[in-house]
Amino acid sequence: MINLKRAISVWLRNFTVYKRLYKSSMVLNFVEPALYLVAFGIGLSAYLKEINGMPYIKFIAPGIVASSSAFAATYECTYGTYVRMHYQKTFDAILATPVSLNDLIAGEILWGATKSLIYGTIIISVISIAGLVDSWSILLSIPFVFISGILFSEISVITAATVPGIDSFNYFYTLFMTPLFLFSGIFFPLDGLPEIVKDLAFFNPLYHMVEIMRAFSSGKIALSLSHILWLMVACLFIIRLPFNLMRRRIIR
Repeated sequence: MINLKRAISVWLRNFTVYKRLYKSSMVLNFVEPALYLVAFGIGLSAYLKEINGMPYIKFIAPGIVASSSAFAATYECTYGTYVRMHYQKTFDAILATPVSLNDLIAGEILWGATKSLIYGTIIISVISIAGLVDSWSILLSIPFVFISGILFSEISVITAATVPGIDSFNYFYTLFMTPLFLFSGIFFPLDGLPEIVKDLAFFNPLYHMVEIMRAFSSGKIALSLSHILWLMVACLFIIRLPFNLMRRRIIR
């Protein structure tokens, strides 16, 4: 069982720490997607005028939102969670209070999803102001940025609970997150790729989030319904794993 009030207290602890460091953290998380937009959106636009009937920079802008929000949650719940657990001994201190392990992990996942929401919302605002979206319905996608953040936070906590050491995250990012990023449809449609790649993309959570953002950005919300359902089912499907694996890690 999870005590929501105590889980929120864990979230509040992380938020309090974040308020002291948010300027440097936000700059680092914002610069990378901005560089992608400039390098690919402006640079390649000179060669790729349109994709699927839209200017190339408008094609990639929603995908940049999806990837940036996903990576914000992922960084927080891999390195951040591991440092709090192993090096800072924050988990030990929290568990010495009435907060249970389930409350602690729920708070970590909620905080990771919140980081996803913060950066996703900021970049949505930027691309909207820059005129890179065709419909204000993209604002309705914000709750799904949070849901995507929950899913990536779950995956990341699972990873933090199973890696032998902090250096092992390099394998997670190189062998898992990078393929998700490259084959999510952010920079090019997956239609022209081999069938096996398109089949594997069905299991790529970032691909579904990219399609959701692109549908809301273009005002074609109905196209996102199957992808929204996939995200929700995936969140529920793996929800027990971060709790069980982290319990095994900490008790060991």
